[in-house]
Amino acid sequence: MEPYTGELAAMATAILWTLSVLAWTSAGKHIGAVAVSFIRLLIAGVFLAVYGQLVRGLALPTDADPLTWLILGLSGFFGFFLADICLFKAFLLIGPRLTLLVQSLVPPMAAILSYVWLGDNLTPRHWLAMLVTVVGVGWVVLEQPDADAQPRPPRQLTWGIVLAVIAAAGQAIGLVLSKQGIGQYDAGAATLIRLLGSMIGYVVLVTLWRRWPAMLAAAHNARAMAVVTFGAVVGPFAGVVMSLIALRHCHAGVVATIISTMPVLILPFVILLYHEKVSLRAVGGAILSILGVALLVL
Repeated sequence: MEPYTGELAAMATAILWTLSVLAWTSAGKHIGAVAVSFIRLLIAGVFLAVYGQLVRGLALPTDADPLTWLILGLSGFFGFFLADICLFKAFLLIGPRLTLLVQSLVPPMAAILSYVWLGDNLTPRHWLAMLVTVVGVGWVVLEQPDADAQPRPPRQLTWGIVLAVIAAAGQAIGLVLSKQGIGQYDAGAATLIRLLGSMIGYVVLVTLWRRWPAMLAAAHNARAMAVVTFGAVVGPFAGVVMSLIALRHCHAGVVATIISTMPVLILPFVILLYHEKVSLRAVGGAILSILGVALLVL
């Protein structure tokens, strides 16, 4: 295997997920966040099943042993369902700036969990690189206040931060469980198991909220479905497969750190698509995060 396979796969994951965020943000304005989150996984599941049939001769991962199903299913539940639901709600309660800042906790959480659960050690250089990267990302996130910035009631602020922390913990747990469960198993089939694990949570939630009519209505929005389909291909399909390849060859904390650069990677798209101005301070934060990633992979 080529050197830096894990790090390069993590970088590809960050780029693909950045593209998926742009797609889902656009679609979410028309059909809602829950519909986007649920339908994207359904579409990604279809692509993964087709991939399995064409590449492995198995549309479903029936060759996985029960332990692999359990671990990867749980990683999907925590990483795809719990983390995403809490993250979307936190966006509404405290806004994207503060929510994304809390998400900077994912890399150290993943590193600590990986050490405690899997016995993976990090060198002092890795810890320094993670710190530099997280500080750079935080600098970028803090540069621009939320568009709807306004004083929030203490209860709303508290619940928003709690949900953002739960989302960060869910992502960290999902990453570590994925690293444990993937082993030498096919990354595409492993991703499908993760999606199926998350679907349990979504089906229960949509049923309890009585949102099935809304899901059907969203599915009939052709323009939104086209955007969601693109997001599903680059996100839960290609992006998650790349993340599992990264976890197979790299420490979970390093993978989480590289993926956490998404707020930096999105800056060029913000400039090109939305014509937003980016300050020199934000550029400085971006450069700092890039230096941190470089320190991780060198």
